[in-house]
Amino acid sequence: MSPIDAVCVGETMAVLTSPEALTEGSRLRVGAGGAESNAAVALAVLGHSAAWVSRVGDDPFGRIVTGAVARHGVDVRGVEVDPRLPTGLYVKDTAPGGAGVLYYRSGSAASEMSVADAERVWSRGARLVHVSGITPALSSRAATLVEHLLDRRAGRDELRSFDVNHRPALWSAQEAAPVLLDLARRADVVFVGRDEAERLWGTPEAADVRAVLPEVPTLVVKDAEHGATCFEGEDTVFVPAPPVEVVEAVGAGDAFAAGYLSGRLDGWPVERRLDLGHAVAGAVLGSQGDTLEALPARVAEIRAAVGRPGGGTFSR
Repeated sequence: MSPIDAVCVGETMAVLTSPEALTEGSRLRVGAGGAESNAAVALAVLGHSAAWVSRVGDDPFGRIVTGAVARHGVDVRGVEVDPRLPTGLYVKDTAPGGAGVLYYRSGSAASEMSVADAERVWSRGARLVHVSGITPALSSRAATLVEHLLDRRAGRDELRSFDVNHRPALWSAQEAAPVLLDLARRADVVFVGRDEAERLWGTPEAADVRAVLPEVPTLVVKDAEHGATCFEGEDTVFVPAPPVEVVEAVGAGDAFAAGYLSGRLDGWPVERRLDLGHAVAGAVLGSQGDTLEALPARVAEIRAAVGRPGGGTFSR
């Protein structure tokens, strides 16, 4: 297979969405959602060659998920179909007073990801490998895979990107904190929300996060609507987030990471990378649904946002 720009590794689930409170007879819309495939889709929309590596069940949900990601130009040849275990599932009850998000991913096909799956990542010859802190919460095997992919001692020269992405529904902050800190210290590029860093490591400010991750070559601390700070070498760059009318926040962090990484792959300076991250995240925040649904329809808006004064011109 030909070398590509980026490989994103992690679970994508089937998403069942109800616009009303869940009751007997509710109608559910079937979609797909996952942090790493969201990033892969955003990178593909931004003009990069991207692949997604994962495992799904040999079931209708697995086929829906794989098809949804592939439809946006992402290479899915690295997705293994498990004949025994099911595709992960989550339900979004978005009605006022509804149940919120309900996860059904324990024992999923993706939880069986392990170091044995690494060759499907390395075989792509990608410039960038992107993983998140969701995968190590799935199983000890999956955690070992992420550790292996981030290991700088492996003698490989891919850029390794890690989005901390702590999900309290999967594991507590107390359990996750040391694991995610160790994984972050192995990466070349780390993304973390200021609030989640404070929850995990007791670091209330971006500078405090840098103090616990001084060895990371590039650290990006996101602070919601306030902006994002990038620490790279001795430099610190803060770019405020432009105002956005938030429709739904799901997938915005994945979109920001993809925008930043897109700029990094193209050799853009830090300020423009952050600018692009904000623009891509803003397109998702202003849309119903996550990256898979929001971005393809808003490419023109992203291009216009990045072309504003001080942000450079977006072209490939």
